[in-house]
Amino acid sequence: MEQLTTIGINHYLTISAILFALGLYAVMTRKNAIVILMGVELILNAANINFLAFSHYNGGMEGVMFSLFVIVLAAAEAAVALAIIINIYKIFKSVDVSSIDSMKE
Repeated sequence: MEQLTTIGINHYLTISAILFALGLYAVMTRKNAIVILMGVELILNAANINFLAFSHYNGGMEGVMFSLFVIVLAAAEAAVALAIIINIYKIFKSVDVSSIDSMKE
């Protein structure tokens, strides 16, 4: 019965793989820039779960440090991406990435 209540590394890796797959699906199939940004954030959070799981079961602090670095990187990326999306919305009145093709001209 004790084995059913313990959470092992396989559980963390499964959750991380599911988050990564959902994020990849959002990035590859959606046309809305905000949903694509949320998909990228899901992918980064999946990487954080992997770093923390391996760090916990390895006994080192490297995974925690990598996770903190990824969180800071994700915050900066989200701020820059949202600023770009806001400017695109002001110009094109849409956040659909397929409508941004007219920027090339």
